[in-house]
Amino acid sequence: MAGYGQFCPVAKATELIGEKWTLLVLRELLLGTTRFNDFQRALSRMSPTLLAKRLRHLEASGIIIRKKLSGKKGYEYRLTAAGKQLEPLIEALAIWGMRWARSQLMDDELDVEFLMREIQRRLQTQYLPDGETVICLIFDDLKKNKHWWLLIEDDVVDLCTDDPGKDADLFINADVRTLVEIWEGDLDIRKALDNELIKVNGLRHLIRTMPDWFGVCIYKEIKRGDPALMRKAIK
Repeated sequence: MAGYGQFCPVAKATELIGEKWTLLVLRELLLGTTRFNDFQRALSRMSPTLLAKRLRHLEASGIIIRKKLSGKKGYEYRLTAAGKQLEPLIEALAIWGMRWARSQLMDDELDVEFLMREIQRRLQTQYLPDGETVICLIFDDLKKNKHWWLLIEDDVVDLCTDDPGKDADLFINADVRTLVEIWEGDLDIRKALDNELIKVNGLRHLIRTMPDWFGVCIYKEIKRGDPALMRKAIK
C-alpha cells in the first residue's frame, strides 16, 4: 500500500491497518484465532497467498508476532501490546456497522462459513446437558457446504462439514439468511421456531432451550440507526 505522504496519525495508522482484509485478520486475532488454517476457515474468501502477505505485514509493523509452536510443527500468531490496543477500534467498528451498515444484506454476503464459525464461538455451552451433544445444521438453500455438525463436550465445541459418524441429538433445518438474521438480532429465534422458519427435530430439551444456547452476535442488542440520519448533515 502506497503511503499518504502525511505525518497525520490517522494517515500513519491507516498505512498499517487500512488494506483490504487487514481489519478482518485483526478481528480474528482478537477473537482468539492463532493458526494459519483457522484464519483460512474464518476468512474463506481470502486467498492463502493474500492471508500470508497480510500476516507478514502485520508482523513487520510490530502488531503481531509469529511464534514457533512448542513441540509441534508450524507457527501461531499473537498480538503484541500495540496490536492488543486496537481492540477498542475493532469493537467500535463492529458497533457502528451493526447500527449503520446492516440495512441491506446482499445474497453474496451470506457467508455460511463465517456464520457457522460465529455460532461455534458463541454457543452457550452452560445451557447444554452434561456429556457430548451432537447438533446437525442443514442449510436447505445450499448445494455446497449444506451440512454442518457441532460436537460439544463440556466447554469444547468442534465444527465440521464431514459427517462425524455420530448420532445427532438435534437436527436444525433453515436457510442461511434466516440464521444470519437471528445471529444479528433482527429475527427472534422463538418467533422463527414458532413460524417454522427453522425446523427442528431431536431431543425436546435441546429444542426447548435453543433460545438460551444458540450462538448469536454479542452486539445483537444494537438497534439499527434511523435511515433519515444518513441523509442530512449534523448542524
